[in-house]
Amino acid sequence: MSFRDISRIAGSAMTAQTVRLNTIASNLANAESAAGAESLAYRARKPVFASVLQGGGDGWQGAGVAVLDVVKSPAPLRKLHEPGNPLADAEGNVFYPNVNPVEEMTDMMAASRAFQTNVEVMTRVRSMQGDLLKLGEG
Repeated sequence: MSFRDISRIAGSAMTAQTVRLNTIASNLANAESAAGAESLAYRARKPVFASVLQGGGDGWQGAGVAVLDVVKSPAPLRKLHEPGNPLADAEGNVFYPNVNPVEEMTDMMAASRAFQTNVEVMTRVRSMQGDLLKLGEG
């Protein structure tokens, strides 16, 4: 595997983790937004990733991570009886997103660590390339 392949894989993983972090930020920003109808309530979003193998005529040439989609979570919304809330429906119910802030923060920490790991990979690849150039000068 070449340095270019390693850099491509790490770069695509960093892009995927950026999408993951942005999705988490959106979920957290909307965690307490209320709606008067279930159809209007914010639903948590989750990115869907896939590993992608890139091949050519002479066989395998590399891999990467792709974001296939960002989907809405099928988990049930939180329905609270708040008759005094101006957004309440005729029955006094208000709908809140299906966002669990603790899970989102845990996911954010994991995504940040994964991103940092790929930054470290890119840094080491660059260092090894520099070392190889120094060997060639001697």
